[in-house]
Amino acid sequence: MNLPSTPPSRPRRRAPKERRLELMNAAQSLFLEKGIQHTSVDDIVAAADVAKGTFYVHFGSKDILLMALQQRFIDDFCQRTHHALQQPYANWEQRLLHWFDAALGCLIHQELLHDMLFHDIHPASRSLMQNNPVVDQLRQLILDGHATAVWHCDHPQEMAIMMFQSMHGLADMLISNKTPQQHSALAHLLASSFSAALTLNIS
Repeated sequence: MNLPSTPPSRPRRRAPKERRLELMNAAQSLFLEKGIQHTSVDDIVAAADVAKGTFYVHFGSKDILLMALQQRFIDDFCQRTHHALQQPYANWEQRLLHWFDAALGCLIHQELLHDMLFHDIHPASRSLMQNNPVVDQLRQLILDGHATAVWHCDHPQEMAIMMFQSMHGLADMLISNKTPQQHSALAHLLASSFSAALTLNIS
């Protein structure tokens, strides 16, 4: 007796969000491996196992995909530092310490990805500090401290930029010197220095 043959199962249809994520993950891996300039859209769709037309449904170009990867990095960075700010703290200097420790750790541990996304292709822009979510997060932290009379700051945007640039510069130093284990000590230095600067004007 011959049993009826079982029809071949149809491949699972992936949801649009899943395809977009797979394209981004494939592109990120290829960019890190081959470089952005040497990675084509054909390379990306082959690695993600999707049709080329699907790529253009989600991204109009490789540059738009790169911007999506940059935004994902920034979102992840801000989530990490936001989580750090939710940790228990004895005083506001410790809040700053939590932020700087998380920020330095994120940049150091994702050095190659950060540099590929933000330095390998486009030169630094002088407008980088405008509409910068990380600077905005620091500015809000400064304003929160000001509102509770912990410190006084007449120029929160400028102070936030100085905090951001100082953190970034020390992260670069740790990476260049190959001393990532010192990041906690430098987080303490940043927190104590900016806490002192912010409290200078309190009478």
